[in-house]
Amino acid sequence: MKGEASMAMQQADTPAALQSRRPASTSVPKAKRNTLMKEIIKNRYLYLLALPGLLFFLIFKYVPMVGVVIAFQNYSPFKGVLGSPWVGFDHFVRFFSNPDFMMLFRNTMGINVLNLVLFFPLPIVVAVFLNELRSELYKKMIQTVIYMPHFLSWVIIAGLTFLLFAKGDGLVNKVIEAFGGTKIDVLTNPDSFWLMVTVQSIWKEAGWGTILFLAAIASVDPGLYEAARMDGAGRLRQIWHVTLPAIRSVIVVLLILRLGHMMDVGFEQIFLMYNGAVSQVAEVFDTYVYTVGIKQGQFSYSTAAGLFKSVVGLILVVVSNKLAKKMGEEGVY
Repeated sequence: MKGEASMAMQQADTPAALQSRRPASTSVPKAKRNTLMKEIIKNRYLYLLALPGLLFFLIFKYVPMVGVVIAFQNYSPFKGVLGSPWVGFDHFVRFFSNPDFMMLFRNTMGINVLNLVLFFPLPIVVAVFLNELRSELYKKMIQTVIYMPHFLSWVIIAGLTFLLFAKGDGLVNKVIEAFGGTKIDVLTNPDSFWLMVTVQSIWKEAGWGTILFLAAIASVDPGLYEAARMDGAGRLRQIWHVTLPAIRSVIVVLLILRLGHMMDVGFEQIFLMYNGAVSQVAEVFDTYVYTVGIKQGQFSYSTAAGLFKSVVGLILVVVSNKLAKKMGEEGVY
């Protein structure tokens, strides 16, 4: 019996036995790689179709991110990234201790909160109303009219604003004066600047923003509306209990993405509407980065300010996405 036991132990220690007892984890990555390659070969034309977009994001979005290292340097264009001295977080300390920081933060968040409250819900409302129109011709006409401002540049929008609301010879003030009223000051009034740029954004982009919501509404099962009508629900009840719940996931995703841009106002719009009279309410992070980075040549300092914006946007996206998932929504990722 002892001999048989010792022989069994020797056989158990043979290389073949040891190989059979090794974990199969080393073969798992290889199998995954083979599966991935088969998937790529199978759908090669789809990947080729997506290649230009992937290259665009890689070259113009991800590769330039290497340049954020100059936020931690005293960057000099003559010395380059490798030759510029490192200063750590000195530029961030200077940025946060700058007396203008709170003004920039207040103006940026104030304009974005107004956009979030007034602008974000409007495309949803317009999409729902357009969906309720029964005349296809009238519906297409309305869609065309409200889409058109999206294709106008901010230069044209600013020019139209000046032509309409200039205090001296603006069309609106001319009409008010003709009816015996008092001229209004919109362009140089700090109290109305935030509302003015918000109204500009609404007029330009609200119609274009309805596209995704109209597409989401079009995918709603018509049987749900029929069931609601059989239960005695009117048009408003159908909107509240069928349409809005059906597009809730799209609304949540777009809201999360919008929160990620809470530190971005839009440089071109603010820059065109900026003047000395409204500087205390019009100076935002975007215009500040342009002023100190491009006009004054403080590249490292302006990069630190831009990096702060990006980090805050990333945090807002991550936090809002987690909150959305806790509430039962799918979220962005």
